[in-house]
Amino acid sequence: MAYVDFIQKIHKSTKRDYVGRVNEADKAECAEVALRWDKDYWDGDRRYGYGGYRYDGRWRPVAEDMAKHYGLKPGATILDVGCGKAFLLYEFTQVVPGSRVAGIDISRYGIEHAKEEVRPFLTVGTAAKLPYPDKSFDFVFSVNALHNLYNYELWEAVKEIERVSRGPKHIVIESYLNEREKMNLLYWQLTCRSFYSPKEWEWFFRQAGYTGDYSYILFQ
Repeated sequence: MAYVDFIQKIHKSTKRDYVGRVNEADKAECAEVALRWDKDYWDGDRRYGYGGYRYDGRWRPVAEDMAKHYGLKPGATILDVGCGKAFLLYEFTQVVPGSRVAGIDISRYGIEHAKEEVRPFLTVGTAAKLPYPDKSFDFVFSVNALHNLYNYELWEAVKEIERVSRGPKHIVIESYLNEREKMNLLYWQLTCRSFYSPKEWEWFFRQAGYTGDYSYILFQ
């Protein structure tokens, strides 16, 4: 297991008013709305989530870097756990010729409004119980999804990612390096259930038998 960062640059490109997020509305109510994972979360007001999550090509460099780093070959089978609108998964179909992709997400709205080209390969479901055979994918990744699970669900999800992969794996989660970043994360998040420092994440991954790589985003 190694730390390999692919997305921190994208994360840093968005400016966030952490205190304003708390003060501008009833944060608890906003979280309740966000946890429905429907239109409000993806394409509604910013206080409920993304504030409009549309394809803009920003994930192409991430797919290119991951494909190069993990040596993905033409025709590779690729799974995105927590795919949302599957923009990153779509990019893999562009940078890995002939790749066969699959994605799963708890949000029916996200999948129904996913990139049209990959929508037929997406499934509504939970990361804690992946509907795929053992060792069925050459590459499995999960970006900014698993921290939304309670620890008992997270345990199962990590073990499931390990089970369905026959190759490299990469998990991206939210984390913090100091108390300021921890507070910013608490101010900003709406759906996070697992709040761990990097050392805690590493411990959790080892306990679950995870052998892939990981990285985290920080709210600085």
